[in-house]
Amino acid sequence: MIAVVVMVVMLLVVALILLATEQILGLSGEATVTVNSDRTIQAESGETLLAVLNSNKLYVPSACGGKATCGLCKVRVESGGARTSVENLFMTPADRAAGMRLACQVRLSGEVKVLLPETLLGAKMYGSVVTAIDTLTYDTKLVRFSLGETLEFKPGQYVQLLVPGTDQFRAYSVASPPSNAKRQTTNAALSDRGLRGQRQIELIIRYVPGGLCTGWVHKALVAGDHVELTGPFGDFFLREDSPREIVAIGGGSGMAPMRSIVMHLAEQGMPRKVTLFFGARSLRDLFFLDVYRDLEKRFANFRYVPALSEPLPRDNWTGETGFITQVAAKYLSRDGEKEAVLCGPPPMIDAAMQVLPLLGVPAEHIYFDKF
Repeated sequence: MIAVVVMVVMLLVVALILLATEQILGLSGEATVTVNSDRTIQAESGETLLAVLNSNKLYVPSACGGKATCGLCKVRVESGGARTSVENLFMTPADRAAGMRLACQVRLSGEVKVLLPETLLGAKMYGSVVTAIDTLTYDTKLVRFSLGETLEFKPGQYVQLLVPGTDQFRAYSVASPPSNAKRQTTNAALSDRGLRGQRQIELIIRYVPGGLCTGWVHKALVAGDHVELTGPFGDFFLREDSPREIVAIGGGSGMAPMRSIVMHLAEQGMPRKVTLFFGARSLRDLFFLDVYRDLEKRFANFRYVPALSEPLPRDNWTGETGFITQVAAKYLSRDGEKEAVLCGPPPMIDAAMQVLPLLGVPAEHIYFDKF
């Protein structure tokens, strides 16, 4: 009996300490979030900035559900909210100097002023229906989603899928051109089922053992399933006002935005010179070979250079071998103005950032996402 009393007293003391700590830190009562100086949101102190923004339909990307493991929810906080040590893992010195924070780590207290870029202000939640799932390779699928409304995005940007039964999203670059998400397509099966969504986007999703979202997509998702997604997101996209030659370098899961960019330019008649370099381990990891070879025949401005880093004997591969950045260095000259778009594993991005400036592509004209 004495032990029970002691335990109750200890719990009361802990509760009082936590309450006092919240009051000292200002994590109780009301808080105010001011967005871009022209919108005010009332919230409870102690809530995270990420949760408050998302609940008010200001969708900030976050793949980890606010657990500070993905680093995607960077926003500029002009005032309010003490910085946590975990945020430094995702911030460059330039980020810190600019006041960038992880929205999931900003605990609201008093007034917090945040500045969101225009690209985030346009993000929305969309309902979709899976209309097709195609196998590209042994571990990669192309998933087609039909939307109930137009999704405006730029070639290269990404969306996030909400994993059913969780609060976690996963980010995937759109693999189809923007025109597919704007025009209404004829689909008798959808009409028969009373589904309004006729605008479509495609995502390329590679299976990751133990992956929450990829496991769901590869093992459970079927045509007809309803899926929620948010977007568009990302500062990596085709600069359509530029006349420069495009150098596209991708690897692994980085095919998706490259396909969106190339197909968009193909719809315009390939007005700019484009060279797509894509790296894979062996032949079984390559896909869309026929698609890009056909584009080469149709457009003199387009060239496709795939490379295998570890071709198997049975592949009978006669194309380029080695790391894709090394292959790109063989083909590229310093002639003419160029810009580069990169998407792939971090080591590939880092290597490209070292090679491209030596080939006359300035750092300010290199755009990339790491996956």
